[in-house]
Amino acid sequence: MFALKTLYFLTAVLAPLAALHAADATKPNVLIILVDDMGYGDPGCYNPKSKIATPHIDRLAREGMRFTDAHAPGPLCHPSRYGLITGRFPFRTDVSVWPKKPLVAAGQMTIASLLKSQGYRTAMVGKWHLGFLEDGYEKQLPGGPLACGFDSYFGMRASTDIPPYFFIRGDRAVNPPTQHIAAHNSEGWSPIQGEYWREGGIAPDLALKDVLPRFTEEALEVIRSHAGAKQDAHIPFMLYFAPTAPHTPWLPSAEFAGKSGAGMYGDFAMMVDAQIGRILGALDTADIAKDTLVIFTSDNGPVWHEADAQRLGHDSAGGLRGMKSDAWEGGHRMPFIVRWPGRVKAGTVSEQTICFTDILATLAEVCGAKMPDDAGPDSFSFLPVLEGTQPAGKPIRAPIVMQAGSAASMMMIRSGDWKLINGLGSGGFSKPSSIKPAPGEPTVQLYNLRTDPGEHTNLAAEHPDKVKELLAAMQASVERGRSRP
Repeated sequence: MFALKTLYFLTAVLAPLAALHAADATKPNVLIILVDDMGYGDPGCYNPKSKIATPHIDRLAREGMRFTDAHAPGPLCHPSRYGLITGRFPFRTDVSVWPKKPLVAAGQMTIASLLKSQGYRTAMVGKWHLGFLEDGYEKQLPGGPLACGFDSYFGMRASTDIPPYFFIRGDRAVNPPTQHIAAHNSEGWSPIQGEYWREGGIAPDLALKDVLPRFTEEALEVIRSHAGAKQDAHIPFMLYFAPTAPHTPWLPSAEFAGKSGAGMYGDFAMMVDAQIGRILGALDTADIAKDTLVIFTSDNGPVWHEADAQRLGHDSAGGLRGMKSDAWEGGHRMPFIVRWPGRVKAGTVSEQTICFTDILATLAEVCGAKMPDDAGPDSFSFLPVLEGTQPAGKPIRAPIVMQAGSAASMMMIRSGDWKLINGLGSGGFSKPSSIKPAPGEPTVQLYNLRTDPGEHTNLAAEHPDKVKELLAAMQASVERGRSRP
């Protein structure tokens, strides 16, 4: 009888613990790789004519699902990152305050706080660009990754062409930017291409050429430390790796200089691919690749002019119109690959229209977590797409609404095959950014991306009812403050 009671007691106590560990075991590690300013046409798996070798990105595509219609929530660095982190369209907040104030509100759910609530250890390495509460770089820097759900952070406040330049660990500068660096650029490129950086403060121990490899080493250490903590093997981890490359300055190491057919930009992009290969290799070495969900993408389109494509024979936008900052597709349609062994069929391709804001809801569904009503207002789970249960012809999300990067009044809406831009011009870096409509001519741009992915033919005059419908849908999304039911 005593033995039977003991058995009942042990069952009552240990069964919930076993269930907890079993639940943890079903939650994958999560690795999000967000490179900087890489175009849709740079990876070979998106552009067979690419002059940039990307064997490691291509490997992810072979082993996972490649999306052909994935979009950044904004065509610039900080809006894109805000949408990815929060599941909220960046036009819903004032992203311009990032140099001095945090963009993510206190208590706002993020991909990190969500996963942390589900038992994950969360780490970020790389470019933040979402603001700190700045009051001198020798002081604490509140409001950054540690305030947004990350257990650890090593990175920089913005790009390696936006001073001051210094590393941050946690919420403090490793070394404050007490020295000065002069501005620099390269002959043969536009003023914001090549070895371009602005003048400003810099930490005495920092060399811009060393930032990318340093970030890679820090990311590798996160993976190695987790793999080495055998007593915590049941605890999943999330790593958000956001290198500052191939954003300017283009600083390929000697190993990659001259190796691509796309100039110093292509060489630097090859170096980025190699760093991704090192990180994927670390997952393999630790024998955790099979338990890790990997998402690879880029924050926005490239800084790549038509003259660059003609001169070098490389189309960084992969046939899309425009580039970084533009409302046109080249500004925000991104390479986007998901690998999840055993759950995502290898070598598959999806034409579903998705947005970075959808990562939050997707991770919530992966973990079996319910998002609060006020979280991720523009986030829709694409897990059914990954698992192959979503019908290809049925949209997984509501229309995407986006603000152009340079012309604040210019907005874009994407609904099904149709795309409307509520003005003329690119709205971004491509010239002209805006055009005054001629008398009697359309005042907006309307494209059918199914038949015209290059946005060559404005159909606004031929489809006034569609223009009216999409303008109304755009306004409704703005006024509602959310697109998720």
